[in-house]
Amino acid sequence: MGFEELMKDLEERKTKALGMGGPEKLAKRKAEGVLNARERLDYLIDDGSFIESGLLAKAIRPEVRHKSPADGKIAGLGRINNREVAVVSNDFTVLGASSSSINMKKIRHMKKISIQRGIPLILLGESSGARMPDRMGAAGRATMGQDPTEYMRMREAPMVSALLGDCYGSSTWYTCMSDFTVMRKGATMAVASSRVTSIAINQPVDPEELGGWKLHTEITGFVDVAVNTDEEAMKVIKDFLSYLPGNYNEAPPKYPVPLETNDRSEKILEIFPEQKNQVYDVRDIIKCIVDQDSFFELKQRFGKSIVTSFARLDGKSVGIIANNPKFKGGAIDVDAMRKATSFLVLCDSYNIPLVFLADQPGFLVGVTGEKQGAPGRIINWLNALTLCTVPKMLVIMRKDYGQAYLNMGGGQNSDEVILWPMAELGFMDPSVGVNVLYKVTEKDDPIRFKQLQDELARDTSAWDLAGLYEGHMVIDPRQTRATLIRLMEIYRKGMNNGVGKHLMRNWPTSY
Repeated sequence: MGFEELMKDLEERKTKALGMGGPEKLAKRKAEGVLNARERLDYLIDDGSFIESGLLAKAIRPEVRHKSPADGKIAGLGRINNREVAVVSNDFTVLGASSSSINMKKIRHMKKISIQRGIPLILLGESSGARMPDRMGAAGRATMGQDPTEYMRMREAPMVSALLGDCYGSSTWYTCMSDFTVMRKGATMAVASSRVTSIAINQPVDPEELGGWKLHTEITGFVDVAVNTDEEAMKVIKDFLSYLPGNYNEAPPKYPVPLETNDRSEKILEIFPEQKNQVYDVRDIIKCIVDQDSFFELKQRFGKSIVTSFARLDGKSVGIIANNPKFKGGAIDVDAMRKATSFLVLCDSYNIPLVFLADQPGFLVGVTGEKQGAPGRIINWLNALTLCTVPKMLVIMRKDYGQAYLNMGGGQNSDEVILWPMAELGFMDPSVGVNVLYKVTEKDDPIRFKQLQDELARDTSAWDLAGLYEGHMVIDPRQTRATLIRLMEIYRKGMNNGVGKHLMRNWPTSY
């Protein structure tokens, strides 16, 4: 072949590969209102920045090679908001985006680039699982585990997964390795499909019950955000990455501060209740403190008595762990413990300073929590907190009781402890303590109950903690934003250009 014929052949091969699974399958997806693998990249990646790797890859088995354009996984490099990323988008129109000996090489190559070049890796998941003919028999076993580090995470660069359809096999494994996961409602994620599971256990299995969005946002906690459309999923990925650096050796990016931001601090006392047992939503308080429209919550439907979120203070990323009295009165259950611990690891791994907002009555005690291993979860959290090397600021807003005082950053577990005047410290609520310690109830002996309650309430105020210099300052709540911004300016200087030590970089992503 001469040059002209070779160039023509190249264009024909590229055109066929870009045709994916063919017009009929693509039309079906369009009719269902679901983006195809290349359309997802169009929404995610900056225009003109994508360079594809492996466009002409095909299945290894001769009998399906003719119908395996790009072998069902589209891989390449591009930019999101002018920052470099590596990406793999599964093409379900080609053999169900099943994982094969060829297309798994694409994932491994993108992961290698992400680690070596310090850029985030994004995996747009949708897969029927392993491609059975490739994995059957001894030859199939020999294709597995060729890279012993394939499932190792050292958090050199952020990894993000999107669950956008049926997600089995590699889509599941990489989701459980990721720093952040977004899921489209209607998608599923499980070890194996409902059909395979149904056969294995010999009973009907509902796909939604097996691995739907409610399961993974409310029960397992694997999914951080659930959305309605593919387009929303792409936007959420962009938003998430905007808070993170490209890799663990960089500080997070800085953004302009919206002009309206400072006006909101004055509203804190309008939202925060004067009655200490009155419920409120801590997210409303957070939004008064941080930059306008910068609040980005993770795992909203999981472990609800704690809020974990990214936000910005003066244009710079912070991570927030806040008790939320709106749910369970702020009592911390096992799911909330897991949620807080994983967020600590995430923030420390990518150099994001932490702010704790405390208002909690202690850990949620009971048989259920003990069966779920509450003591171990509490210590895991404290271990992670001790290993954090990013700046940590604690704001005690109201009650801060029991052992959870330490988990929420108290007792030298934060660099600075800031108290609101209404802060209340102690082992437990004095009214509860009277019953526990003296077995006296208000109903049986109101005078004695009041005397004992007052006795237990001594030395529990903000002034008492500040007097012992366990609290470094007592401030007007409306000064919280300004105080945190100033302190963060100072404490960031103690880091290596905003970079921590990453002592938890190999902490399990799912546990």
